[in-house]
Amino acid sequence: MAFLQVNYTSPSLGKMAVMNVVMPEPGGEPGPYPVFYLLHGFSDDQSAWMRRTSIERYASEYPLIVVMPDGGRGFYTDAAEGFAYESALVKDVLGFVDATFPTRAERGGRAIGGLSMGGYGAMKLGLKYPDLFCSVNSHSGALGFATYKDPNEEFQRIFGPNPAGGENDAYALAERLERDRMPALLIDCGTEDFLLDDNRDFHVHLERLGLRHDYHEYPGSHDWAYWDQHVQAALRFHAHRLGIARR
Repeated sequence: MAFLQVNYTSPSLGKMAVMNVVMPEPGGEPGPYPVFYLLHGFSDDQSAWMRRTSIERYASEYPLIVVMPDGGRGFYTDAAEGFAYESALVKDVLGFVDATFPTRAERGGRAIGGLSMGGYGAMKLGLKYPDLFCSVNSHSGALGFATYKDPNEEFQRIFGPNPAGGENDAYALAERLERDRMPALLIDCGTEDFLLDDNRDFHVHLERLGLRHDYHEYPGSHDWAYWDQHVQAALRFHAHRLGIARR
């Protein structure tokens, strides 16, 4: 695999931004390639997946590009007061990647996933933009984050005073989703994770709506040992939906 740190201009953020990319090296299997957008958590940046897991080695088993953008602390949301991290991803990052790399620039060539804040972001964006992504995964996702008022001033600046039922509420997005446009969904969480109840509640919500999804609980906590292990299953899940075979 080739590893690239890419600096680009993000009109949505009004500034220079950065993403990390791993992709098959020239001379190997020819493209175009599907893309897996892999999102980091609240306290991390675009480098976290590369520094803390073996994602490059795992991805090398597939004809696949992995894009890891910087989402700041913005929950991949166009903040009520602040940066537009949702638009930055679905407009600027996707547009730049499809214009720059040999991608399958279509729904069937894109998957999205992430951990914690990134798990929420992947689920929200996958449900909100089902025409962009064919499959979604969430590790230890903060899936109920926009369903309640939070006294934290930083979160209020992102989500606004009344986020429940709005465009950032994954529960509401699932309720409004047209069944024939639904991406494949994979959710997992550790049994010792402080977000386990959030994941169980969202799983029950999807079951009540009759929305098909894969849900798993495994031993583990909210840490990199867990995510390094289970991102491998996420890659297998997405590869099947993207129509690519393991080498």
